[in-house]
Amino acid sequence: MDQLLENHPLAGLFNRLMPEQVMDAVEVGGLRCSGRFIALNSYENRVYQLELDDETMVVGKFYRPGRWSREAIQAEHDLLAELAELEIPVASPLELSPGQTIGEVEGILYALFPRVGGRAPEELADEQARLLGRLIARIHNAGASRDAPARPRLTPETFGRENLAYLLKHEKIPEQARASYAASVEALVTRIEPLFRGVPLHRIHGDCHLGNLIWSPRGATFLDFDDLRVGPAVQDIWMMVPSFDEDGQRQRALLLEAYREFRDFDPAWLRLIEPLRALRYINYATWIARRWDDPTFKRTFTYFGTLQYWEGQIQDLREQIARIDQLLD
Repeated sequence: MDQLLENHPLAGLFNRLMPEQVMDAVEVGGLRCSGRFIALNSYENRVYQLELDDETMVVGKFYRPGRWSREAIQAEHDLLAELAELEIPVASPLELSPGQTIGEVEGILYALFPRVGGRAPEELADEQARLLGRLIARIHNAGASRDAPARPRLTPETFGRENLAYLLKHEKIPEQARASYAASVEALVTRIEPLFRGVPLHRIHGDCHLGNLIWSPRGATFLDFDDLRVGPAVQDIWMMVPSFDEDGQRQRALLLEAYREFRDFDPAWLRLIEPLRALRYINYATWIARRWDDPTFKRTFTYFGTLQYWEGQIQDLREQIARIDQLLD
């Protein structure tokens, strides 16, 4: 999982997926494409919206080789099936053959999903926050019902030290910033490790922000469980309402009030919000580093790898450490 992706033998094919390969993969189980399709915005995977002959739309997601094993993808699909069974609004993968939702084209794993109409909200109204609180609680009830050994765990060790070890081993940080960045990560992890002790971990969305939410007249639908992890419940809470200003705290309180209608939430877990935000900084930088040989990443993140970029990362981590120290006083 999430290995040295730039050296994966299928990386070149993944970066050069052709329309014919995409449509051939979709045309299984009697499905037929009309020939019309568009590439959707996704850095991690290759995602396409395709029209079928009956004028319905499906979304094909081709998973980046080397990131997830078949077992890890199946764990994502299993949770989605559980949530759909509970009538929680998610986009569940379509069957490609009886009992199978994972396909393979030239070694690249893929899945098909129904197209969900609607729009991603730019911000939440209070009543929407309450609704999402209830839905996230129900997702977590399902998530806590069983483990997912094939999915990674979200801890200070995995998001902190393991990511740092990758960056140092593969020399992704300029020499002038390497020692300061490493010291900042270690200082952060040392401070926050005690806060995670005793906090239960279970299956969570993992990337539960507004961009992975579609709102329609029928309500909200949760999308893209690709970052499904075993982690603390508060990860999905703070990402849905990320602001740490007064209004963000007020709306987060509304969301949690509704959440507790379906699932307990210990107020002490809120201490993990700023530590998790800091760990996300590290994980995001490592995410770019692992995919740096993908031409899309080089075109998009032109600033990555510069001394200025890493000095900014160091400053962000130091500010987070100071904020965490202040909150813990």
